[in-house]
Parts: sequence; C-alpha cells; structure tokens
Amino acid sequence: MGDIRTIFFGLYAAFFILASGIRSVYARRYKQPRSTPDRTDRFLSFLPVFGMLVLPLIYGLTNWLDFAGYTLPAWAGWAGAALFGLADWLLWRSHADLGRQWSVNVELQEGHVLVTGGIFSKIRHPMYAAHLVWGLAQPLLLWNWLVGFSMLLFSIPLYLYWIPREEKMMEAEFGGEYRRYMQRTGRFFPKVF
Repeated sequence: MGDIRTIFFGLYAAFFILASGIRSVYARRYKQPRSTPDRTDRFLSFLPVFGMLVLPLIYGLTNWLDFAGYTLPAWAGWAGAALFGLADWLLWRSHADLGRQWSVNVELQEGHVLVTGGIFSKIRHPMYAAHLVWGLAQPLLLWNWLVGFSMLLFSIPLYLYWIPREEKMMEAEFGGEYRRYMQRTGRFFPKVF
C-alpha cells in the first residue's frame, strides 16, 4: 500500500474506532432488556460489519485485494475523511438525541416516546443516514473496488428490510403524530422543499 493510501486507511481506522466508541458508550449507558433477533435480523446485521470491518481489515493488512485497486487524487481521500467525520457526528448526535429510546433491534422500549427534537427534527433516520454517509466516504478513503463500496453494498439489504418495519411499527404506536412527523422530515436527509 502506498504512503497516501496508508494515511487514508489510518484515517478510516481512526473514524471506525470513533464510531465504535460512540456506539459502545450509548449501548452501555442505556443498557436495556432486548428481544433476541431472529435469523434474518442477525444475518442482515452482520452484512454491514463485513463491509465496514472485515474487508477493510483485509485491504489494510494484506495485499490479497490489491488486484482490485484504483487511484484517486489526494483531495478525494481528504473529502472522504470529511464525510466520515460527518458520519461520526450524525451517529453521535442520533444516539445522544435518542437517549433511552435507542435499541439495537427494531423494537419499542417500555414507555417509548416519539423523539422529534435535535437531529430528529430534520431527519427521521439519522443513524441510518450516518451509515449511508460512511458508505459514501469509504470508497474515497479505501481505494479498492471490492472494499471501497462494500459498506454501502452490504448495508442496502438491511435498510430495505428494517426501515419499512421500523416505520410501520412507529406508525402503529404513534398513529397520526408519526404520520405528521413523516410529512415534515426527510428519511435520511433534511427536506429541502
């Protein structure tokens, strides 16, 4: 791996560690009894891990995937670092704003309330948005056709499965209040119009 690629892999690793730390802090702080996910949930939850951790580690620590490498100008890597910084900020902000309402699984907590403040005043799914932005940053930081797009590719099945379930669950629980919330907020990015 060339010097600039090593720098961008190091930045990727640092932002990954920061994201993992954010998740870990809030998972410990708001430890709650959770249901056991079914096989589909467990499988779909693992896919992004393969794209965000396993393949990037293989890329950064071996030369096995060098055959699929590409080159970008250095500014693209710095743009990727900025995007990953935004992704980590979104991840932190969504955890901080959700507080006790956050769960690893698609489920409601006892006494669940609809969170519409903070980042949730603009975006309904900022945690998913954080992972999408991360998925856009990854090919700018990890210059490999197999690894760069793996986070985005392996997250799509999870999102297609979880987000509709989550929105149906929230609509069933909060009814018109949630439907009005959906009308004024964007799913992943703030509504412009």
